[in-house]
Amino acid sequence: MTDREQQILALLKQDPLISQQSLADIVGISRSAVAGHIMNMTNKGIIQGKGYILADSDYAVVVGGANMDILGRPNNNFLQGDSNPGTVSCSAGGVGRNIAENLARLGSDTRLISAIGKDTYGQDILRQCRQANIDMQATLQLSDANTSTYLSVLDGDNDMHVAIADMAILERLTPEVLLQQHAILQRANLIIVDANLSDDALQYLFSNYADKPLFVDTVSSAKAKKILPYLSAIHTLKPNIKEAQELSGISYHNHDDLPRLAAWFHEQGVNRIFLSLGAEGVFFSDHGHQGLMAPVKVEILNANGAGDAFLAGLAHSYLKQWSIEQATQFAIAAAAIALNHVATINPNMSEISVNRILKESVC
Repeated sequence: MTDREQQILALLKQDPLISQQSLADIVGISRSAVAGHIMNMTNKGIIQGKGYILADSDYAVVVGGANMDILGRPNNNFLQGDSNPGTVSCSAGGVGRNIAENLARLGSDTRLISAIGKDTYGQDILRQCRQANIDMQATLQLSDANTSTYLSVLDGDNDMHVAIADMAILERLTPEVLLQQHAILQRANLIIVDANLSDDALQYLFSNYADKPLFVDTVSSAKAKKILPYLSAIHTLKPNIKEAQELSGISYHNHDDLPRLAAWFHEQGVNRIFLSLGAEGVFFSDHGHQGLMAPVKVEILNANGAGDAFLAGLAHSYLKQWSIEQATQFAIAAAAIALNHVATINPNMSEISVNRILKESVC
């Protein structure tokens, strides 16, 4: 599908009875142009019959945090305990939400289950997600809670120096609330979970959807420990090397330790493991293939969103039924695109952009 068709399709999913004129007003094109796009999607079998009955399609559900990210960036070297001249910016963020936006921008049908307030930040997040073609129908909107806020400050090398996360609203994503979304979760082709969720929410998801491919983002060393009881239910896990050591209790000294680390996770029931080694690349392993893949060289403008883009690349690859080697290459290139933009989400993220990075890295 073209980008315009994806945009119109996302609106049709939110309101299958929307008029062509309303679609034209929202998208900013003529009604006749909308009619042409709908005709093309009908010919492709994406839309079936009157009333915009949509053909069943593969989709992913992301369950996790949605924050407003406030980012401080010093102009020069970071000065501890002092005022640093620099810039401050705000953008929609949150591990789950970031994964969902990257995945949607890559062209995969994506639904987000999260919780936001009916405040200014929440409405901004809702608007930005819908613009990125994320289906937001299952996201809670609460009038009695503040939208999550993530405040981070970069150092002089554009890496994170310190961060504070106010994510109390995510506690409202209870098993009772998730039960109301059983239909969307049960029909999903894969479910992505971030470890920011409460223990009760994690237990509910791992207990009730273990028959689904469950992808997990560990978020941090502290939060990674929350998933330890559920490793047998996890299809794809993406920890960094520190988080992998915390979970397994196995020390890492050099690349020779990587197969032993991966083997431990497989013994616990994890189908695929992707160990992030930062500048040294990614070690991937399933029960038949493993290897160390180098990163794509790129100018780093913001390191905050690379891991989220990487997991989105893995999820997109899974929906495309690509091999683990191809998935790793694609995910690494997606992470490179994220690194090369000041915002947490690179607006240029797309499958075409990722494939261009891969092509250039081979040349």
